[in-house]
Amino acid sequence: MHIIYDVSHNIAKVEEHFVDGKQRTLLVHRKGSTRAFPPHHPLIPVDYQLTGQPVLIGGTMGTCSYVLTGTNKGFEETFGSTCHGAGRALSRAKARRNLGYEDVLEALSAKGISIRVASPKLVMEEAPESYKNVTDVVNTCHEAGISKKTLKLRPIAVIKG
Repeated sequence: MHIIYDVSHNIAKVEEHFVDGKQRTLLVHRKGSTRAFPPHHPLIPVDYQLTGQPVLIGGTMGTCSYVLTGTNKGFEETFGSTCHGAGRALSRAKARRNLGYEDVLEALSAKGISIRVASPKLVMEEAPESYKNVTDVVNTCHEAGISKKTLKLRPIAVIKG
């Protein structure tokens, strides 16, 4: 399978940023967030110079996902960082206790989504109900100007391993 784009959401990188009007070399640790540099930034590949760095915001097995791009405001206010997903609404243990394996599979099937999993417990842990609403999170980032909503994606298949 050919990788189209890959992005990290738990990384520390040495980067140049302005702090109190002075350019500084910083170690930026992104835990639960991802880099979102704006258009024309020298550290993003030439393919993305006009649009800004792509940001993949995964939804859940049964909801949409998004592609965002970095913005100048985000670079200035967040060191070029934005969310990488919606975040959990239920812990993994609570999801396994409260959600039924067959119920989750039926709900996904009703939406036309195929699923393949290595372990049945992953079905409940990664069920749509286990996460916050990704559209609300993406809209918040977009409205705050720290990243720009570019594409909305619909799942057709899920592979969890």
